[in-house]
Amino acid sequence: MKSKATTVKDYLASLPDDRRKGIEVLRKVIRKNLDKNYEESMLWGMIGYAVPHRVWPLGYHCDPSKPLMMAAIASQKSNMTVYLMSVYGDKAERAWFQKAWAKTGKKLNMGGCCVRFTKVEDAALDVIGEAIRRTPAMSYVENYVKILASTGRGPDGKKLKREVTAKKVAKTSAKKVSKKVIKKATKRVTQKA
Repeated sequence: MKSKATTVKDYLASLPDDRRKGIEVLRKVIRKNLDKNYEESMLWGMIGYAVPHRVWPLGYHCDPSKPLMMAAIASQKSNMTVYLMSVYGDKAERAWFQKAWAKTGKKLNMGGCCVRFTKVEDAALDVIGEAIRRTPAMSYVENYVKILASTGRGPDGKKLKREVTAKKVAKTSAKKVSKKVIKKATKRVTQKA
């Protein structure tokens, strides 16, 4: 269920007691393990944890006005959900996550990036926390740039020119992405706004 709340406080206040308590537990685990370069806010009707524009000025390639979200938590109609884009976008992280969860003996109900459970006691909170801790913001941005490059897109999500190969961009980390490319992409994004 997409919430219309504009603040995390309002979102939490809108939940029934049992769900609010579960979401608050998840939130505490995430915030405890979150890299300082992420920010918490309401994104797409859920509590989101994203790389803000001050760190990654290009934002999310599908909607550059939004920051680059890495994780989120939400109370859905019949469950609570944790969205872990870092686990979804990295095969090695997904394999680690599934193996670590299995070791807890808890049942994993997972879609692409979403992990669902009806009670917070059904969640492997230590595994969720470790997944968050293992994903520093700059590493997440680097992987994001590589994923975009593998689809023939640059750091801003725009199709790459023929002379710039996706393979070349994929080898370049986000830290090393040419300032010229970022400046040009940022200029293109701000001109549209």
